[in-house]
Amino acid sequence: MTIEIDVALHRRTFALEVAFTAGAGLTALFGRSGSGKTTVIDLIAGLSHPQRGRIVIDGTVLLDTAQGVRMPVHRRRIGCVFQEARLLPHLSVRQNLRFGRLFARGSGGPSLDAVADLLGIAPLLERRPAGLSGGERQRVAIGRALLARPRLLLMDEPLSALDEARKREILPYIERLRDEAGLPIVYVSHSVAEVARLASTVVVLDGGRVAGQGPVDAVMRRADLIPDAAEAGSVLAMTVAGHDDTAGLTRLTGPAGPLSVPLLALPVGRRLNLRLPARDVLLATEAPQGLSARNVLPGRVVGLREEGAACLVEVACGAAILLARLTRASARDLGLTEGSPVHAIVKSVALDAGLGPGGGRLEI
Repeated sequence: MTIEIDVALHRRTFALEVAFTAGAGLTALFGRSGSGKTTVIDLIAGLSHPQRGRIVIDGTVLLDTAQGVRMPVHRRRIGCVFQEARLLPHLSVRQNLRFGRLFARGSGGPSLDAVADLLGIAPLLERRPAGLSGGERQRVAIGRALLARPRLLLMDEPLSALDEARKREILPYIERLRDEAGLPIVYVSHSVAEVARLASTVVVLDGGRVAGQGPVDAVMRRADLIPDAAEAGSVLAMTVAGHDDTAGLTRLTGPAGPLSVPLLALPVGRRLNLRLPARDVLLATEAPQGLSARNVLPGRVVGLREEGAACLVEVACGAAILLARLTRASARDLGLTEGSPVHAIVKSVALDAGLGPGGGRLEI
């Protein structure tokens, strides 16, 4: 599955020129408010029309202004999930889901029961939207979109109207959708935590232009691409290797090496994205002794960038690259240069909402 986007739209006060290519998995459109994320979503769905553009989904041309091709919305087979669930209030959950099936083209596709199981809404089928939480309503909205048998799912900040508890409720289901539905997703967000946890590929927009794009681990290390540079860091693809209930720890394995984190309610073998903010990674030129931090990873400096009074240091640990944020004075005192052997001390992990007991930072 390949998504090709190349569009230009000029309005009175805003000009958008965006081109990117993405594959399977979840592609996040990331950036500040007003950067053009929702405009791109509208153009892909056919809700807006560019002055110039070409949009191709898995070889099917939805738009090619040079060739005079403009496929109407109802033939694009694109599912949309917005900030608000927009369910029909007089219908039950089951009936709302069946409403999505009315827009399916052809036969086949997942059954209503399969979608309800995937999204954990089987117990809700006979209830009305007014009796659902915000997170439950969004899951029903996602199910309705899936039952329309889309070739692509667009999600426009689907968590922005939810409180933290409801976000923790729905994030695992979006992960299941990404991993099990076999459906490419374009997901709009300005949240570093959401993007780090969910994305396979990230496209950063700034002022209607693509400021950067690439795999999530590479983009999240670019402080110049993150609206809040202090949120820059590493994203590691990890797997739950085991649990130590007595010690209250979960063992993770991944490309940087093994890590121990506070006990997670996740099964062995579960994959997850682990975000390590650069501010929470310390560096030592010798193996440290007598520290409370449980995770110390040997590595080698592969890059240094100065930003004001700070120095961002990239450290290759195994097959992964960790980012550490030091003061320029500390980097100088340690004598760090490319190739310097170091030990990365991970003092805390930003486990995004829903993985830890309450989400957020976990001291390790």
